[in-house]
Amino acid sequence: MSTLQAQFNKDGYVILRDFLDKEIIQNIYTDARKIFATQIKHVTGKTVDIDNRDEFEAGMFAFFNQDFNAFVNTGKTVQHTFSLHRLGVDPQIETLLKQVGVANPIIGARAAMQLNSRFLAKGGSKHWKLDAHQDWRTGQGSLDSTVIWFPMVDAGADLGALQVIPGSHKWGLQASTTSGYEGGITSEIKDEDFIQTEFQVGDLLIFSAFLIHQSGDNITNNIRWSVQLRYNNLDESTFIERGYPMAYIYKPEPELVTPDFPDVSQLKSIFQ
Repeated sequence: MSTLQAQFNKDGYVILRDFLDKEIIQNIYTDARKIFATQIKHVTGKTVDIDNRDEFEAGMFAFFNQDFNAFVNTGKTVQHTFSLHRLGVDPQIETLLKQVGVANPIIGARAAMQLNSRFLAKGGSKHWKLDAHQDWRTGQGSLDSTVIWFPMVDAGADLGALQVIPGSHKWGLQASTTSGYEGGITSEIKDEDFIQTEFQVGDLLIFSAFLIHQSGDNITNNIRWSVQLRYNNLDESTFIERGYPMAYIYKPEPELVTPDFPDVSQLKSIFQ
């Protein structure tokens, strides 16, 4: 067993410093901001400089408050960039998964990009700051399901980087309010058990889907931009025995999301 796997098995996570190519991360970050900038201009009428962080994120907050539905849809759209999905299946990622014991890795869920800020929350929504939880509840895949998380901006305690409880991946599946995204653990957990993580761009956190973790408190005026990648192990015996269960359900809307669209003239203008 490698030193890396031994540490992973003991603590339930490993932080790898300067592991990812910063240019690849920058490309993912840039692609997402360009998509948002298009909608910011469309909705608010303002052109924002994506490389001016405060100006761009002020535009994000204005967009959020002006057209929440379009903001949510844009947030979903940035999950599907080529640059993001290329990284999720990069040979470097596959090798890392195998090094921590995921012998035959397969994607457990679509790559996810997360934008965490108290200014991007409505009606008490806690999407910007998740309580203590275990990711296995939402995936319910192999027992060695593994998650890779990394920020696209430097992220310390002030930006709400993740807090983890070392060794908690061996405590079993904890009772929770729900299996959904916002479900929080209901069993008693001590605040002092959590360790605050800190990251520079290029650093990566890989952890067991059973590891208890939570969002830190983003007290800044900026957005914590991060990526999460989830994987299962096709060779894990209980995953095989359970018939490779898939708890994530992706399905189309039953009705047209834009009523009475498109008309014939719009199609002709596209294909002329």
